[in-house]
Amino acid sequence: MFKPLLLLCILIYNINTYAQKEIPLYTGALPNSKPCNKKENIPAEGRVAGIVSPSLYIYLPATRDSFKTAVIICPGGGYARLAIDHEGFKVAEAFNKRGIAAFVLKYRNPLDSECVINKEIVALQDAQQALKLVREKAIEFGIDSKHIGMMGFSAGGHLTSTAGTHFNTTTIENKSNTNLRPDFIVLGYPVISFQDSLMHRGSRENMLGKNPAKEKIDLYSNELQITPQTPPAFIIHAADDKTVNIQNSLLFYEALLKNKVPAEIHVLQSGGHGFGLNNKAEPINWLNNVFVWMILNKFMKGDVQ
Repeated sequence: MFKPLLLLCILIYNINTYAQKEIPLYTGALPNSKPCNKKENIPAEGRVAGIVSPSLYIYLPATRDSFKTAVIICPGGGYARLAIDHEGFKVAEAFNKRGIAAFVLKYRNPLDSECVINKEIVALQDAQQALKLVREKAIEFGIDSKHIGMMGFSAGGHLTSTAGTHFNTTTIENKSNTNLRPDFIVLGYPVISFQDSLMHRGSRENMLGKNPAKEKIDLYSNELQITPQTPPAFIIHAADDKTVNIQNSLLFYEALLKNKVPAEIHVLQSGGHGFGLNNKAEPINWLNNVFVWMILNKFMKGDVQ
């Protein structure tokens, strides 16, 4: 008669052992990789580069929101490095405080082309693998497999919007046919378009090279890839962003509206680029607006006032 209690204790123990733990993204051979001499390094200010072993950092809250939602976070860095501290770990901690499980994705960057076979898809492979892994381990993590979103900043926003618009293109082995579509996406000052007039040059060149074909530019200009099946989206961007033109977010939002996809956008007057959760120019807690939006779309418990 003690078996149910024993099983419960084992489950609780397994969940707690994952808290703030790093696990490999893949088991077995790493797909789309080749031998190289690159070594992972942290150049400065909580950034990481030279990633050859992608992984997930797992942040599980002590007390969970009843919707058991989870978010996979993709830091930015121009597809060259990851601002993994202020666009990753700090964000995960903030979600945990609201009872939301968070997973920070340390993904491979196309810039490290000497380590990969096809740099065009390497980041998307890692994003899809993260969605697959988290969904398949939902019970272990204590989350709802139908409430798994993705959040990305800057180039991580491009990766997130790619995951949200290219989910029918499978870039990884997926014999179990696990759903690779995020249930919602949150985009912070995202790179969206690879068109000449709107692109962030570093992100496009690192992913597609200096002279990409027009069909590739269009394929990864995600404002052109939205359908009614695109996940609900929340977007925040500063109007004075000199690194990623705000038109990236505005065009994406307009396309979401045209396709009747639930969406919300917050345009800040100032703040520039890369402010993470703390915009010194406009010191508001914009993540609170994300939580309100999540409540509205039934990914969190609470009342919208």
